Amino acid sequence: MASNLETLVTVFGGSGFLGRNVVRALCRRDYRVRVAVRRPELAGYLQPSGKVGQVHVVQANLRYPASVEAALRDSDVVINLVGILAESGAQTFDAVQAKGAETVAKAAAAADAQLVHVSAIGADAESPSLYAKAKAAGEAAVLAAVPSATIFRPSVMFGPEDQFTNRFAALARMSPVLPLIGGDTRMQPVYVGDVATAIADAVDGKAKAGATYELGGPEVLTMREIIEAILEITARKRMLVPLPFGLARFQANFLQFAPGAFKLTPDQVTLLERDNIVSDAAKAAGLTLEGLGITADSLEAIAPQYLWRFRAAGQFQRMSV
Repeated sequence: MASNLETLVTVFGGSGFLGRNVVRALCRRDYRVRVAVRRPELAGYLQPSGKVGQVHVVQANLRYPASVEAALRDSDVVINLVGILAESGAQTFDAVQAKGAETVAKAAAAADAQLVHVSAIGADAESPSLYAKAKAAGEAAVLAAVPSATIFRPSVMFGPEDQFTNRFAALARMSPVLPLIGGDTRMQPVYVGDVATAIADAVDGKAKAGATYELGGPEVLTMREIIEAILEITARKRMLVPLPFGLARFQANFLQFAPGAFKLTPDQVTLLERDNIVSDAAKAAGLTLEGLGITADSLEAIAPQYLWRFRAAGQFQRMSV
């Protein structure tokens, strides 16, 4: 039986939040991993993810097809994780998540490589959100170029380096009042480690070719319930003030230029108007974490392991408020 060390897996976007978890998962399974990123000099921290020489970082930019083709040369499997939460300069949703996905898919097809593409729950060509439209366009381009590609659509992901739970915990540390946008919007937070496991399983050949999987955690929670859980974990008492979508979108016109945790774009407000949960169709078809044999971890089980740093007295403070 051939060793996984004979299999080269190229991961586009391997230095991001999901990417570093995927790289670790692949290394644990003894794959050779090539990480393709825009700034390879900033991705050196990935080297200890595997054995000496197991992880190799190269430069690539999805807006330049030649760099993508060079990065995946001789690859057996290609994984595209590249995505952005907000547009900046040339890094637009269309350039990165639609045209960029198409560029990777065409290069993978030319190299006759297996392709795994990560999109997002909510991807919809008819969505009013530019982010969701671009995700849908990317999926269509991927399947047009590589019909056997496996697509994963995770719900909002959480984990130690996320921009979700950490963001609200940081805001709660700075402000006695938190604005609540889309308090009744339902989400299915999924642990980033479980998503990485699903992707590694696809590389192993355990996922269905040409299928689209929807990945959600074990619980469906409203936005209010999620923020209340974060406050409970961080032992903070904060007032939640519901903010109508119209007012939130108006404020986002200014907050889109704000730094760090305060940043909020109009498109992100639009996304919050729709539920972000696994569909009944995906459940019926077994195209879920459970369908892959993965038992999902809950927010309550994982988040305390890293959000303790936002408590006033650190890890020694009790969770109850």
